[in-house]
Amino acid sequence: MSNKQFDVVVIGGGPGGYVAAIRAAQLGFNVACIDEWKNAKGGPALGGTCTNVGCIPSKALLQSSEHYEHAGKHFADHGIQIEGLGLDLAKMVGRKDAVVKQNNDGIQFLFKKNKVTFFHGRGSFAKAGEGGYEIKVSGAAEETISGQHIILATGSNARALPGAPFDEENVLSNDGALRIGGVPKKLGLIGSGVIGLEMGSVWRRLGSEVTVLEALPTFLGVIDEQIAKEAKKAFDKQGLKIELGVKVGEVKSSKKGVSIAYENAKGEAQQIEVDKLIVSIGRVPNTIGLNAEAVGLQLDERGTIVVDADCKTNLPKVWAIGDVVRGPMLAHKAEEEGVAVAERIAGQHGHVNFNTIPWVIYTSPEIAWVGQTEQQLKAEGRAYKAGTFPFLANGRARALGDTTGMVKFLADAATDEILGVHIVGPMASELISEAVVAMEFKASAEDIARICHAHPSLSEATKEAALAVDKRTLNF
Repeated sequence: MSNKQFDVVVIGGGPGGYVAAIRAAQLGFNVACIDEWKNAKGGPALGGTCTNVGCIPSKALLQSSEHYEHAGKHFADHGIQIEGLGLDLAKMVGRKDAVVKQNNDGIQFLFKKNKVTFFHGRGSFAKAGEGGYEIKVSGAAEETISGQHIILATGSNARALPGAPFDEENVLSNDGALRIGGVPKKLGLIGSGVIGLEMGSVWRRLGSEVTVLEALPTFLGVIDEQIAKEAKKAFDKQGLKIELGVKVGEVKSSKKGVSIAYENAKGEAQQIEVDKLIVSIGRVPNTIGLNAEAVGLQLDERGTIVVDADCKTNLPKVWAIGDVVRGPMLAHKAEEEGVAVAERIAGQHGHVNFNTIPWVIYTSPEIAWVGQTEQQLKAEGRAYKAGTFPFLANGRARALGDTTGMVKFLADAATDEILGVHIVGPMASELISEAVVAMEFKASAEDIARICHAHPSLSEATKEAALAVDKRTLNF
C-alpha cells in the first residue's frame, strides 16, 4: 500500500473531473484522477456517463438512425433511389461502441500529455490528514493516496421507478437503452425529458412503435411554451405517441415484455404492453461509497453535496462539481465548473454563469435554448419584446429539405438586451452558440440584427429573429 502525495486529487473522470484534472495540471499542480468506469474487457473507460452511456453514444445512434430514416423516407425527394434498404443493428451499435472507445482513449492520451496520474478504481475518503486528505483507491490493487485539495466529480445515476428496478433487459435506464439487441416492435418510455425523447427518437426511426408516458400535464414544461408546442407538433407528425398528465401504476416485467398500468389525464384506467420499457424520470447524485461520513462532508436529503457559489464544500480544500452538486445536470456545466475550481485553487477567479448555460435536446428537430423563457418573463413581470422567424422562410433550410421549426428572440423592452433565445429546428445545437456568446457580452437584439450573416445559412434565421424583435424581418 502506497501513500503518494498530490496537490490535487480528482475523484471521477467524467466531463467535469477529467477537465478539472487537466486544467489543474496546466496550472502547475501535481494532479491525480481516480475513476472506476470499466470497459467490456475490464480496462479503464474514462469519460463517465457522458462518454460511456450518455452524450456520446446516444449522439452516435441518433446520427445513424437519422441516416437510416433519410435513406428510407427522404432521399427520394433528392432524386436518390435506394432499393433493398436494410438495417444491420449490430454494425450500428458497433460503430457507436467504436466512437465511445475513441473518446475513452482520447482522455487517457490527454492525461499523459498533461502529466495527470490516473488511478483505475473507486475513490473514497479514508480520513482527514495534516494539510489534506487520505483517499482510498479500491481497484485491482488497493492503495491510499493523499491530496491537499480534493475535487469531487462523481456524477449521477439514473433514477429508478419505485417498484420497477432496472434490470437492463426489459426495464432500461439510459445504459440499457443504448444496448438493445434488436429493434423492439413496441417500446414504452416513462418520462419525456431529454434522455427519453432522444432514445425514443432513435428507436422510432429504426422501426419501433413508441409510446411516451409523461406525468406532467404540459410537454417539456421547462422550455419556452411556443417552442415546446412546435416541437410536439413535429413529434406527433413523426408518429411518436406522447400521453401527458398520466399517473403510472404497477409495472410488471416478464419474459414476454413489460406491462404498464396507468391512469390517463382523464383519470381513466389504461394498460399497455411493450417489449421494452425505458425509464427516464431524472437522475440522482452519485455519492454512495464516497465515505462522506468519515470526514464530515455535508450532503443534503437527496444525497447532493452541499456547496457554495464557488463549489466549495463545508470542508476546507474540498470542492465538488457537476451532477453531484446543485444546478443543471449537463456535461458542459460540469466542464465549466471543473475549470473554474482548478483556477480558484490556483488563486485565480474562475467563473461560471448559470444564466448563459445552453440546453440542447438532440431530437429531430433539435431543440436548444439559453436564458429565460417567455413564461418566466411574464411571471416576474418584466417588460419584453419577442421576435420569431420560421425555418420555412430560410433558403438554406429549404435546400436541406428540413424547414421544421423556428428561432425565437426575447429582449428587454427598454434596453433591448437579449434575455433568451429559443430554437427548434435543424442544427439548433450549433446555432445556439451565437446566442450564448451574445448574451455573455450583454448584446442587444439590434446587435445581432446588424451583424452580417453568411448567405445562404441557417444562421440567417437567427439574424431574422433578432430583426423580428423590432418587427422588421426581411424575408418573412
